[in-house]
Amino acid sequence: MHLAYPVVLAALLFSVGVYGVLARRNVVLVLMSVELMLNAVNLNLVAFDAWLRDTLHAGQALTLFTITIAAAEIGLGLAIVLLVFRTRGTADIDRITALGDPSEGSLDQAPDAVSPAGAAPLKGRATA
Repeated sequence: MHLAYPVVLAALLFSVGVYGVLARRNVVLVLMSVELMLNAVNLNLVAFDAWLRDTLHAGQALTLFTITIAAAEIGLGLAIVLLVFRTRGTADIDRITALGDPSEGSLDQAPDAVSPAGAAPLKGRATA
């Protein structure tokens, strides 16, 4: 088998993964796109290992390490996504901008700061 077939397939998989990361807004779909990119790299590693007839099979060993790292990344990523979804109620990347408590209002001002005359009071805070 020629080396061009798996390399072209890996390039297509990687391109679809990059498009998924750049175009999607859902965090779970972005994580799936990252997995596609990692699988494209794994395919290249195994293809070049077979093509070069490496006696140590370094490409396959690196692929095993990459699969292990990807499994850990997905586990931690999904745990973070579930925690953010419980607190925020959304998994949309554009709507998750700050990691602070959304009920506390703006983090730029101190709680006892006096607002200028004519300014609207902060949401959820009593004005003196």
